Amino acid sequence: MSRASVGSVEVSQWWSLHQAELRRWLVARLPTPQDAEDVLQEVFLKALRQGERLTHVAQPRAWLFEVARHALIDRQRQSVAPEPLTEELLASLPFDEVELAPVDRLAQTCLPRVLQELDAQDREAIEACDLQGMTQGSFARAKGLTLAAAKSCVQRARQRMREHMLRVCQVQLGAGGGVEDFVPRAPDGAAAAATPAHPRHGRLR
Repeated sequence: MSRASVGSVEVSQWWSLHQAELRRWLVARLPTPQDAEDVLQEVFLKALRQGERLTHVAQPRAWLFEVARHALIDRQRQSVAPEPLTEELLASLPFDEVELAPVDRLAQTCLPRVLQELDAQDREAIEACDLQGMTQGSFARAKGLTLAAAKSCVQRARQRMREHMLRVCQVQLGAGGGVEDFVPRAPDGAAAAATPAHPRHGRLR
């Protein structure tokens, strides 16, 4: 197993150990459980960016909670409605400022194929609640489940999707542990060439 793969696997293991506690901490401090899930996803993506560096952190749990605290502060600041991003404003911004973040490009080029490869039940839960905007309460009623069972179903599906994406998208880490490139995966099943995720601007941050 490559150094990059080892780093991704260990990040996933640390995440599995602490994500439930992080979720409870966030749920207690945010208006809705969905807000907590959104912030939890941000923390996971930041942990993924750290890659192998996180395996050398003396207290990964404390590191994750510190990242969560900062993400919580950012979310609270963003509660003020921003100025609409008009076409004129978008056109006036430098190219780098309007590009997708590396982790967003990773999700954009890998998510369709990853969804295809999930168990049908996991795929349905993610598509309904995360992609189509269905509330977990509505999902519970549609599937004839209790709300607690529906939440558990969605959480398990998200966890399995994260773990699968870490593994099959072959995230490549640099010497410092940051994400440098990955292998896009075509949704039609064709193997995609291993190309840098952002060749135009060099190393991802």
